[in-house]
Amino acid sequence: MCSNLKLRFVQQILAVAQPNHIMKINRYLLSSTLVAALGSFLFGFDTAVISGTTEALRQVFQLTSSQLGFTVASALAGTILGSLLAGKPAELLGRKRTLMMLGIAYFVSSLGCGFAWNWASLLSFRFLGGIAIGVASVVSPMYIAEIAPPASRGRLVAVSQFNTVLGILVAYFTNYVIALIFASPGADGAMVAWRWMFGILAAPSVVFFFLVLQIPESPRWLVKQHRFQEALEILRRLGNQDAEQLIGEISESLHEETVRTREPFYVPKYRRPILLAIMVATFNQLSGINALIYYTADIFRMAGAERASALFQSVIIGVTCLVATALAMSVIDRFGRKKLLLIGAAGMSFCLAVTAYAFYKKSGGGLVLVSLMGYIGFFAFSQGSVIWVFLSEIFPNRVRARGQALGSFVHWIWCAVVSWTFPIIAEQSGGHAFLFFSLMMLLQLVMVSKFLPETKGVSLEQIQRTLGIE
Repeated sequence: MCSNLKLRFVQQILAVAQPNHIMKINRYLLSSTLVAALGSFLFGFDTAVISGTTEALRQVFQLTSSQLGFTVASALAGTILGSLLAGKPAELLGRKRTLMMLGIAYFVSSLGCGFAWNWASLLSFRFLGGIAIGVASVVSPMYIAEIAPPASRGRLVAVSQFNTVLGILVAYFTNYVIALIFASPGADGAMVAWRWMFGILAAPSVVFFFLVLQIPESPRWLVKQHRFQEALEILRRLGNQDAEQLIGEISESLHEETVRTREPFYVPKYRRPILLAIMVATFNQLSGINALIYYTADIFRMAGAERASALFQSVIIGVTCLVATALAMSVIDRFGRKKLLLIGAAGMSFCLAVTAYAFYKKSGGGLVLVSLMGYIGFFAFSQGSVIWVFLSEIFPNRVRARGQALGSFVHWIWCAVVSWTFPIIAEQSGGHAFLFFSLMMLLQLVMVSKFLPETKGVSLEQIQRTLGIE
């Protein structure tokens, strides 16, 4: 029942921009997209859940600001490794079996963190969860991009980002509810609540594993394995009327005569998509988004809010992010990727500058909340929805797994740097951090305007020809 309601909800979002086109997106395609995107839901939840535990972790394990930053970054170290290695299982085992492995990893990580007996064990299980996040950030959008038709690919891949944001919101909300449950006097709640915050992710991890069993393998991966008949049948079930022609295009792009030899990646013909991936991934994190996600409650406490109020304000930020992501999904295939990034860069730069001003002038939590709501809205409308779509589009079939892995690797390297250093810098002045992020968004505005191509409404095979890759 819940899955049917969610399916109809996503159908309505996808129909906003082009209501007549939605009829061409069949139910099998949508359900497969939603299941794959559930991996991104777990990714978003696991990423954000630590924001509600930071204060308790400081007390329970007696952490300094540097050690707290390292605790957050421990998951990111796993994420970097996961994103770097994601291409191998995705190519050797297929997209579907790799997604199944993610469900197992999330399950073990969440229970391990919930039952952590010391700081080292917490770091170890957070590292495992980070590996799952890194792989999910590559494989979930990759799978969706490979099953989606060109005209709706942007919106369907954006479902992955929507679920990431939904996971973040649910993490904020469960953190708030669990904190309220364990807030009664004498309950020693801080010693218990953080364990529940981590452990609750085990339930959706099990659901994800069993749902993945029901979805098809990527037809593009099947063509790589010379399993043409299976690929043809899946493409037809996914609603492709010209499935035979598409099989031919995929085969041509893969250069079937060399598909079993290792295609060199760091070569001149791939220079442009590699540089574009690095640019988009770098600016995504220099916006400061993960500093906000990981330290949301801390930021509002720095601005003067009480613990319960800070956690509730985190929920407000999550709701804003979800609404903006839904809006971006409805227009990404009409407006295009580049226009959204330009709008977002300008809006984020302004909102971050206002946040920096609020911290410098000690204006209070009200202005910080409003400016950060604006910031997260612009981020979700632009970079949050575009990055994984863009990374899944610009690399040719034969190196897409490694290309997305590179983009994700760069993304998480910068995320680790920002997340580890933010509490140290913010301890001196929150204004410094937000001013730096604002300036980076101004730089992004210039770089995107000058160098980024538009990829909306074009097949993956045509995109590689546009980038000069034969």
